[in-house]
This record gives sequence, structure tokens and C-alpha cells, in this order.
Amino acid sequence: MNLSKNQYIEEILSLKKENNAVILAHNYQLPEVQDVADFVGDSLALSRSAEKTKADTIVFCGVHFMAETASIICPDKNVLIPDPSAGCSLASSINANELESWKKEHPDALVVSYVNTSAEVKALSDYCCTSSNAVKVVNSIPEDKTILFLPDMFLGSYVSEVTKRKNMFIWPGECHVHAGIKAEDINLMLKKHKNAEFLVHPECSCTSSTMYHIATGDLLKTGHILSTEGMMKHAKSSTFSEFIVATETGILYRMQKENPDKNFIPLKNDATCKYMKMITIEKVYNSLLNNVYRVKVPKKQADRAKLAIEKMLSIG
Repeated sequence: MNLSKNQYIEEILSLKKENNAVILAHNYQLPEVQDVADFVGDSLALSRSAEKTKADTIVFCGVHFMAETASIICPDKNVLIPDPSAGCSLASSINANELESWKKEHPDALVVSYVNTSAEVKALSDYCCTSSNAVKVVNSIPEDKTILFLPDMFLGSYVSEVTKRKNMFIWPGECHVHAGIKAEDINLMLKKHKNAEFLVHPECSCTSSTMYHIATGDLLKTGHILSTEGMMKHAKSSTFSEFIVATETGILYRMQKENPDKNFIPLKNDATCKYMKMITIEKVYNSLLNNVYRVKVPKKQADRAKLAIEKMLSIG
């Protein structure tokens, strides 16, 4: 079915009502997908929105591990992802077999997994964490306990630098989008835009290398490490009119939309996640029309994974 953008929007709105569905879109989704969503935010905020919604069906416009997390938190809801091949290079950097082997090498260690991981990895973990609460999670663990931190090596290095934890082993995983960003690249932009504020999104693994550079003092000035809503609120209340944003470029659409009188500059124009951009408005329509593609985590695995997620949520 070949429709115009406005026709797709009308059909989607009708199907949402008919199916008692809600659409959740990550900040890095295409603008037209964000525009039809009921909630736009980071993966954790979207999962919390999923938990609170009274809708029967959740169409999760993000990458696969995010839809899995929503399924774990909301086992009785019909969770759909418009494109099941929308993966995550960071989540794919470790699997259950690799984690089990790593745990055997350190039998007394506790496993702290970044939320950007598969359900099977979460199920083998003791704690989950986000970029914004990773330090809190690690500090909540007794100092004499060895920690296996995965899969983001930049986030792990940042946490290690901040906590000064010596008994922490870090998995060598990375996100493909920002893996190449160096401190000198950031400093070049800071020199070019001297009057701009520097914002770093902590919920995206892609910015963890930047967080590490801030922690080690490699940058000309420190940035504001803020959650999605914190970043949006800061942009609105700040007296600055120009901002350098170190994250996936998709968030700039929402920032500019909510702050039309301010200027938002991406740290890198090509900092784009190909997986996030796989979901289109046509695929959202198809998902609602044909009830595809369902994401359901097996109960035993989901129950184990939920324990690690709940620890993350309790720490805040």
C-alpha cells in the first residue's frame, strides 16, 4: 500500500485507537516516526512509559533490546517492533555463551550489565545499569567484591575512573556510531564554537567515550552529562543560545522542535545509528495493521532478567 505521509499518519491514528495501542519512539528515530509517537525518550524512560500504559499493544520504535526490555517489564502486553532486524552493535558485542565463560574465569564476581544488552545477557547478570546510574550501581556493591562490567568499554572505563575501583574487569565492547570520536575531535568543535554549551546524553552508549574524556580531563571544558529529559529541560532553561550535542543526531530533531530560537550543533554530522533509522512510518503502519513483529521473552529468562532490571530501578 503506497500512501502519502499524511495518509499514513491518519491510518496509524485510526489503527492505534482500534487496537488500543500506544507507540513509543526512541529519541534517535526518524522525525516522522517521532511525530506519530505517544511518547518519545530514551530506552529506560520508554520502558517505564510502557509499564504505566493501559494500552493492550505497544509498538516499540527503537532497537530490539529495547523492545525486549519492554516485554520483560510488561509480560502481559503485546509488544511489537516494526522491524525485527533493528539490532544494536553494542548489544551484539557479547552473547550468553561468552558471558558464561567470562563468569567461570571469575566465579566470585558480580555481573553489572549496561541496559544495552540482550535479554539472555541480562538474565545472567546481577545488576543492570544505565549510563546515568552506572556509578551508583557500582558504588552500591561492596568494595571487596570483584565486578564484571559489560559490554561498553568506554562506559566501563568512565565508571572505573570515577569510582577508582581496582577490582573491576571490563568487556571490550563498543557502539559503532561514536567509537571513532576522539578527545581532539571534541576539542576542535569547542574551539570552533567558543560560545556554545557542551551537552552529553548519558543514556546513549555512544556518548560513553565522551564521558570518559570528561572524567580524565582530556577536554578543554567539561560538558553537562544529562538524561534525555534533563537535556531537554536544560536546553530550555539555559541562557545559552548555541549547543554542541554529543550523541546520535536523531535527538536534534526533538531539541530543535522544542527550542526553535536556539541552535543545536551535532558533534559529528555522521553520528547516525543505521539500526535506529531502519524503522519508517510505513513499517509502523504495517506493524499496527498486521500485528507484527511480536517480541516475547521466554518467562524463565524474563523473570531472571527482571531481577537485574529491578535492582537498577531501585538504585535510581
